[in-house]
Parts: sequence; C-alpha cells; structure tokens
Amino acid sequence: MSYLFTSESVSEGHPDKIADQISDALIDNFLAFDPESKVACETLVTTGQVILAGEVKSKTYLDVQQIARDVIKKIGYTKSEYMFEANSCGILSAIHEQSQDINQGVDRSSKEEQGAGDQGMMFGYATNETEDYMPLALNLSHKLLQELAVLRRENKEITYLRPDAKSQVTLEYDDNNKPVRIDAIVISTQHDDFDEEATMLAKIKTDLVNILIPRIIKNNPQYAHLFNDQIEYHINPTGKFVIGGPHGDTGLTGRKIIVDTYGGKGAHGGGAFSGKDPSKVDRSAAYATRHIAKNLVAAGIADEILVQVSYAIGVAKPMGIYINTYGTGKVGKTDGEIAKIVESIFDMRPYFIEQRLKLRNPIYSETAAYGHMGRTPETVTKTFRTPNGEEKTVSVDLFTWEKLDYVDQVKAAFGI
Repeated sequence: MSYLFTSESVSEGHPDKIADQISDALIDNFLAFDPESKVACETLVTTGQVILAGEVKSKTYLDVQQIARDVIKKIGYTKSEYMFEANSCGILSAIHEQSQDINQGVDRSSKEEQGAGDQGMMFGYATNETEDYMPLALNLSHKLLQELAVLRRENKEITYLRPDAKSQVTLEYDDNNKPVRIDAIVISTQHDDFDEEATMLAKIKTDLVNILIPRIIKNNPQYAHLFNDQIEYHINPTGKFVIGGPHGDTGLTGRKIIVDTYGGKGAHGGGAFSGKDPSKVDRSAAYATRHIAKNLVAAGIADEILVQVSYAIGVAKPMGIYINTYGTGKVGKTDGEIAKIVESIFDMRPYFIEQRLKLRNPIYSETAAYGHMGRTPETVTKTFRTPNGEEKTVSVDLFTWEKLDYVDQVKAAFGI
C-alpha cells in the first residue's frame, strides 16, 4: 500500500541556523590558526542580542564579536527594521577554557590512541533514491530554500523576501518504496510589510508557485516527473510573517539535528554538530558513518543502509558497529556479517576519522545551513584574520565524507 513521508528544512536566516553558523564560524577561525584547538561553543540569538558560551582550548586569540557580526551580515540581517542587525546587535561572550577533566580523557601521548570526546551513538544513512544518496523529501526541502535564498539576494523577480524561512515536502511512495509524486509543499517565508494582508498572501503564493517552483524543476530535471497539478501548496499558512528571525523566535545552536542529517529517515543519535571540533565524535563519527553508508550503497551492497557506531568517553576504540540494510542487501550476507567486513575497512578510532576525512581544517561554516550530508565535495580557498593582524589563507577540502573514494575497496572486500 502506498504511503506518505515528510521532511522539512530551514533557511540560513532561521534563528537556530544563525546560531549554528556563528558557532561553526568560530570553529573555523580557531582551527585555521591552531588545528589542535579543542572547541565546544554554543550561540544564542534573540532580539538585538547574541550570546556566545562554551569551552575552548587553543593557542590563538580571536575577535569573536567581529566573527559573529560577519556571519550575521553575510546571512542578510542588515536592516534595522529586522530588529536584529549585524552592526548594531549586542554580543556577549562567555567563552572560557575547556575543562582539564575532559581534555585528559581525549589527549594521549600517542595521537593514534586519542580518546573519544564524549560517549554516545552516531548514525549514518544512505539510500539510492537520489543521485547524492540522500532521502528525496529532505533533498527537495533544502533545494526549495536554497533557491529562495538566491531569489532573495537577486532581489529582482521577488523583491520583498527577508532571511527567515522554512520548507516542508511530503512525498507519496509506492508499494516498492519508490517515490512517485509530491503530495504537498509547505513554505513559510519572512517578508516585508504589505498594506493589505489578503493581497500580500495572494502575491506571495502566486510568486512562489510560479517563480520558485519552475526554477526548482529547471535546475533539477531529474525530479520534474514528481511535480504535478495536484500538489497541495501551503504558502505562509499562518498569514503575515513580517516579524521573524531572532526577533520573532530565539535561536540556539544544535536545535535542527534532523534538518542537518536525513530528514527523519534512518536514525539519529541525538548529538548536534555545529560548534564542536572533530574530537567530539557527535560530529566526526556522524560524518564517518555517512561516509561508510554512502560508499556501501554506491558499491551495490544494498539499496539503503543505516550505520551506527558508539563510543565511551576517553576510549579510542568504538563499542561496536551496527549495520541495517532494511532487507535490501545484495551480497548474500547478513547485516552482522556486513558490519564485520566494514570494521576491517574503516578504522573508526577518532584520530583515524580525523585523518581520513581531513577534519582538522576550517571546513565547517559551509555545513551549518542546508544540511551536513548530501553536499558536493569541493576544494576552496579561505582567508582568516586575527585581531593582531595575522592573516592566513588555506586551501581546504569541503564535505570529504561525501566522497565515493572507498567504493573500490568495498567492492574488493565483498568480492564484487
């Protein structure tokens, strides 16, 4: 019997995502000047105010206020009527030094034996229902808001958009678990004030259906068959959405963990990513399990795979690796047998994850909006500056966990 499945996304201007982006910008700046930095920083944003808190062990000194302002400006909060503006908002820093009790459980005389930065379980997931091995509903939800942000910055076809927005896509699946059509699309976008609310709502709906959706179809022709005249659109369903961003809702780092991962498909261990350096396995092991799952599916081991790994704080070797192929396995092995082979291919000790995926580089700002998974690997050049005038330009590989660089090794290990 057919069924419906829904995923959501939020824009870079959503309050929680502002917080994530500030926290990850701090991570990048610390790592740029001291790759061994240990950082766990949280951000809170509200009307006219940013509060930074957390623990840091680093050899570098940063102007954290300026870093936060630069992020807010880049997102688009540049007008006083937003009640949260890059140049005028107050910024309070309560960042202090990392607890030595935690650090002694992580650092080791031998880097290879570096302990996990915390206990917990992390999940990675991949499915072959899209080209990037991500769940389709989440993929479409992200693309809607990414294109909406492009329209906002162009400020030509639609001129009233503000930074805060959310999307949601509901898909219908057939009996074979294949997506066959889009059932519903929800978009709520912040906007400039209008004189008349009914006129405003009608215009926003018309513009998004007739301008945004065609651009999505044009840029993603592989999904064109999913769009139809029967899609139920809910555009700004509550009505007026002028008050938004941190003025409309307080934002906190780490509150969008399902948006950041798989949109409710697979599973989630509960740990957030942004604001954490890679010694925190909440982040690094989640990337590593995604890397495993994607390479396994791409190698033809199964159509859909969930990978779990778990750790004890201060212990290098994981407690175990779990694999679930949801009955889609193609290699004649049980999920337990697949897990054993996976253990022999991928070293899941924290140090080796960091090395394999090049995680001690300033690569995290790009992850903090529109999902950490399913992104396109690329090499970029970044420049960072300290308050004392020191400047550093680095070339870094982004989204290394999305590379299909272990497919041949997986195939060889499974005799494919």
